[in-house]
Amino acid sequence: MSIKILISDPLSEEGINILKIVEDFHVDIKTDLKPQELKEIIKDYDALIVRSATKVTKEIIDSSKNLKVIGRAGVGLDNVDLESATQKGIIVMNTPAGNTISTAEHTFALILALSRNIPQANNSVKRGEWKRSQFMGVELYNKVLGIIGLGRIGSEVAKRAQAFGMRVLAYDPYLRREIAQQLGVEIVELRELLTESDYITVHTPLTEETKHIISDEEFALMKDGVRIINCARGGVIDEKALLNALKEKKVAGAALDVFEVEPPSKDSELLKLDNVIVSCHLGASTEEAQRNVAVEIAESVRDYLLGKGIRNAVNFPCLEIETYKVISPYLNLAERLGCFGAQIIEGRIQEINLSYNGEIFNYDITPLTSALVKGLLTPVLGDSVNFINALSLAKERAIKLKETKSLREEEFINSIELKINTDLESRSIIGTLSSNKQPRIVKIDKYYVEVLPYGQMIITYNWDRPGIIGNLGTLLGSHGINIAAMTFGREEPQGKAISILNVDNPISQDILDKIKKLDNILSVKLIKL
Repeated sequence: MSIKILISDPLSEEGINILKIVEDFHVDIKTDLKPQELKEIIKDYDALIVRSATKVTKEIIDSSKNLKVIGRAGVGLDNVDLESATQKGIIVMNTPAGNTISTAEHTFALILALSRNIPQANNSVKRGEWKRSQFMGVELYNKVLGIIGLGRIGSEVAKRAQAFGMRVLAYDPYLRREIAQQLGVEIVELRELLTESDYITVHTPLTEETKHIISDEEFALMKDGVRIINCARGGVIDEKALLNALKEKKVAGAALDVFEVEPPSKDSELLKLDNVIVSCHLGASTEEAQRNVAVEIAESVRDYLLGKGIRNAVNFPCLEIETYKVISPYLNLAERLGCFGAQIIEGRIQEINLSYNGEIFNYDITPLTSALVKGLLTPVLGDSVNFINALSLAKERAIKLKETKSLREEEFINSIELKINTDLESRSIIGTLSSNKQPRIVKIDKYYVEVLPYGQMIITYNWDRPGIIGNLGTLLGSHGINIAAMTFGREEPQGKAISILNVDNPISQDILDKIKKLDNILSVKLIKL
């Protein structure tokens, strides 16, 4: 029976041909579809391949009848409703490595253009002018480049900067110093990078943790005359704060390939500034990159549809269906444990130790470990980490991994224990399943708890004193914050304790600051799962 594949965005011919030559595949290329048009025809297709233009919304996914896989020829998945696809059992794949070189080269093109005022000089000469003195530039040699996010693209940018004689600093909370040193890069904390750099370029995905990672407070720390480059994702840099910093001459110039809203409004004040140069999301727009991502996604979709395995899936490990039915709840537990652990630790991860206990002893634990590591890396790496590449990305960052499994009766039957060692501390988290197979966190370090690892959670460490719960409830209630669930643990009466509250409403930094000021509160964190 014919397998129907829809390609709804322009795709390189090399990728299309990989699919067309398969005898059982029927490939339709229909670009520029309106949402309603796609919603009406998607029911006929087994696979959908997109780039960034097509928005694969919940409505479109719900309208599908036979859809088994969505392939994104690129890294980001902003245009795919991943949760809806997962709930419907649809595999979502991307191509996390296909545009590495093209984006690194575009970053450096913008750094050079920004340094030598090339766009401005080009426009001036074409107007018949010859005003050399207006376009005095600066050299890169001996300047400091700060890279926020030293993954594949950031590392390639670092190599090119070193060739120009630049000193390179990097901030990446998941990268061990030894790896950075091998690249000739100094790994530093964000504050030091901001204060020392002459140029700052960002190479992180857009996540809850990285949104507006550079805003007013960060600009205030920078050198006067710093230059800013963004070829990553719009929203990583706060555009309003950048505009103010440019107007105040704190920032000498900015080069932007991406924007918070794309395309930006023609009335955008950023576009009116002479010291801002822009391009239209061209980081991955080279013939080579488009060919690479097209071929990679076509091969991944083809192999899956032919039953030859799953590669680059962001929401599914490679498992036999019967095995998946058994360990699926543990995959959910493992991923949530990892994501939870990533947000409670301080410092750079050096080693993780995983202990599996109970019925999962009889199964290959590799998918569980991949799920846990994916959860651990996702808060910072976002869409670029998936079930397939999680272990590889951890290895790239020199994170040591140890696994054990046992049938012995431990504190909790059928449990997963995660121990994380960073350069600053060691933490331990144990998770298990409830009677209805829902994930629960039952121990954090020495504290026995009953945590529902979902949504937004406020975690406080406090002294075990009367009034703690009342004060928290009163404060949150005064701000219209509803508490959905809560759990507490303590070392001993009147000793140190932990309080964890699931809340239904968004928590601002202002509310967290007010919690910190409550009597007997030692520290507070917001966790988002």
